Amino acid sequence: MGDLPDHAHPDEDSAASHLRYSSIKDFFLQADPATDPTGFDYVSSNMGLIERSYPTDDSFDPHRQKSQWQRFEFYVKHLNANNPKGTSTKLLYLARHGQGFHNVAESFYGTHDWDCYWSKQEGNDTVTWADARLTATGEGQARTANEFFRAKIAEGLPTPQSWYVSPLERCLRTAQLTWADLPFAPLVKERLREALGVHTCDRRSPRAYIRAAYPSFHIEPGFAEDDPLWDPDVRESDDAMDVRLTELLDDVFSSDDAAFVSFTSHSGAIGSLLRALGHRRFDLQTGGIIPVLVRAERVPGPAPTKSIAPGVPAPTCTVEHETSKI
Repeated sequence: MGDLPDHAHPDEDSAASHLRYSSIKDFFLQADPATDPTGFDYVSSNMGLIERSYPTDDSFDPHRQKSQWQRFEFYVKHLNANNPKGTSTKLLYLARHGQGFHNVAESFYGTHDWDCYWSKQEGNDTVTWADARLTATGEGQARTANEFFRAKIAEGLPTPQSWYVSPLERCLRTAQLTWADLPFAPLVKERLREALGVHTCDRRSPRAYIRAAYPSFHIEPGFAEDDPLWDPDVRESDDAMDVRLTELLDDVFSSDDAAFVSFTSHSGAIGSLLRALGHRRFDLQTGGIIPVLVRAERVPGPAPTKSIAPGVPAPTCTVEHETSKI
């Protein structure tokens, strides 16, 4: 498939208006402050879907024979059919990649030594973590997601109509395994990446590699051959990442009419998306998935300006250069 043709992204009147996002509560456990993110299992919890009734049940399921997911999907479609002009509702499946070799290395060396030394290396004597690949555990986590979606789609879980994937290898592979043998037409998006800079695990591979390794994946227009965003000396600030991920949301919500959308990304990027969407913080384990029901409203005037903290210089330290097998 390769590249997609250029198409309009933001609305023509975007300079005179902006999108305002809010997460809609009372549908998923993850939005409830009483739900503890620690150890939360999307598989055993039916992705956190709350057992409840919807205003459309009497018309859609008068005999109460439909599944919770079928009734939920119908209700979301009903919302979109009745939204005021300029408002849309989407269910976002936000998936964190499976365990990568960089995750194992950080656990092995400790976060302090990882941040100040090892994250800046290509790897050690036994493991490479530049544009980190999935471990066997990480691949298993993606296959678990595949099994979950297969089972739940059969029960009425809405199949994504669009898929967006970070260009980093661990996300490309996670998405490939998650949606194996299911309808899947992913678009690789540069802005969907983890925090930029310093860590070699967050430096993407060349465009030619992505096209060769994932020939069925689309690549967004304007995607450079070599990584234009990664800086070996400066790590992107949370403020700058929030702006980048909000721009991604604006792009998707302005150009994509799909109501059910999959994102395969990273812990930091998903945290930034949740902030932009007005959702509570909910940290995901590797391989975790969080659904977020989102309302986007186009409102007059430019988006509020935000102060953006500068990037953070790469820390330095002296560590014992342990190279034993990870």
